[in-house]
Amino acid sequence: MAEINVPVIFVIGGPGSGKGTQCEKIVEKYGFTHLSTGDLLRAECASGSDRGTKLADTMKKGQLVSNDQVLTLLKEAIQKNLANSHGFLIDGYPREAGQAVEFENQICKCSFLLYFDVPDDVMIERLLNRGKTSGRADDNAETIAKRLETFHKFTQPILDYYGDKVKKILATGTVDEIFAQVTKVIDSCKC
Repeated sequence: MAEINVPVIFVIGGPGSGKGTQCEKIVEKYGFTHLSTGDLLRAECASGSDRGTKLADTMKKGQLVSNDQVLTLLKEAIQKNLANSHGFLIDGYPREAGQAVEFENQICKCSFLLYFDVPDDVMIERLLNRGKTSGRADDNAETIAKRLETFHKFTQPILDYYGDKVKKILATGTVDEIFAQVTKVIDSCKC
């Protein structure tokens, strides 16, 4: 793989933390490439390739796609976009500390981790409000509680692993107030 001389930023936050909205704004302002592991998996499944068919079968069975398969998709997406990107936002990855280690061993070191920190009650309120219009099956109180529990269980070890590379954004204000914090972090990055 070619050397990566642009920022590679992991984006982590609970469900309803505003990651997607902020990633859109970062892409627009900085020309970064936004890579969501979920989007990469869905695109591969929709491609009709042999690999996509196998991945779809795995997911239909309710099984997790292996980290090796996810890393391969990330590697390919970074390679494909490297020549035209000013940086990469890796959204929703890593989901556990071991994945962070593997990414850094196989692809590159991350520049820093952007952590959108939001109290649970705010995320719950946002998701329930979104659920009124989104049609998403996972925007209900019972599922939200399980998603938050899983998020907290797996996120703390990642934050511990990255230590001072974690750039915490208090993501409870308006979209523009939160983005002002994000731009300060990115603009001060020596990556």
